[in-house]
Amino acid sequence: MEKDGHIHTPFCPHGTKDALEGYVEKAIALGFKEISFTEHAPLPKGFIDPAPAKDSSMRMEELEEYLQEITRVKPIFSQKIKINAGLEVDFIEGFEEETRSFLTQYGPLLDDSILSVHFLKFGNGYDCLDYSPEVFGQMIEKYGSIEAIYEAYFHTLLKSIHTDLGPFKPKRIGHMTLVKKFQKKFPAQKEFIEQIQEVLSAISKRGYELDYNGAGFAKPLCREPYPPNWVVKEAMKKGIPLVYGSDSHQIKDLGQGMNEMLF
Repeated sequence: MEKDGHIHTPFCPHGTKDALEGYVEKAIALGFKEISFTEHAPLPKGFIDPAPAKDSSMRMEELEEYLQEITRVKPIFSQKIKINAGLEVDFIEGFEEETRSFLTQYGPLLDDSILSVHFLKFGNGYDCLDYSPEVFGQMIEKYGSIEAIYEAYFHTLLKSIHTDLGPFKPKRIGHMTLVKKFQKKFPAQKEFIEQIQEVLSAISKRGYELDYNGAGFAKPLCREPYPPNWVVKEAMKKGIPLVYGSDSHQIKDLGQGMNEMLF
């Protein structure tokens, strides 16, 4: 495995203050030749973070410093590893124009990015689906069933793939089965095979990549990668490029899930 394409940083308010240099040194020790720092992009203007701690992303006023820090670190390790400046961009239904505008402005400064769904729209409000088991439980009451949340998630994920976000739209779809983060406590009664196949077909048709995210292994209520292995096999059949991502929010998480990978 030569690349970790999904790494967070001290700029993540729900992560740690581990230094960028530490992440790079650990990545080199693990044998990576390339890494992408993909911090959560600032949320769109006018969008109120529904996470109870309001800690889903870095603030807009931090973005310039974030990019400067990666620029600073790149030459220090240039002889040992390729370092990419990137973002994990949220697709938020109803904020497509704001996201397109953001990417048009900052996309030229990025080397590698991810498009993810963390927020689901319900009525006039939003929920952060991966915040905690407690919040997910509240969502079940609101939506009426676990399956209704899954339906809404895959619908939004598909929309993220089809929506025009401009020429700098990320071409890698992040942790496409994130909705399963709490599956051991809240198991769905179906596999959503049809919806997942539809997502994979859309990814394939667009020529996008898929984030093979090892973080799910470490989550006690998930214990499988995002996506699980049967989905990885289907993606490989369709010729979809898979990029390993540790989704690490601390140095010690680099490499998580690598030993279980199928490719």
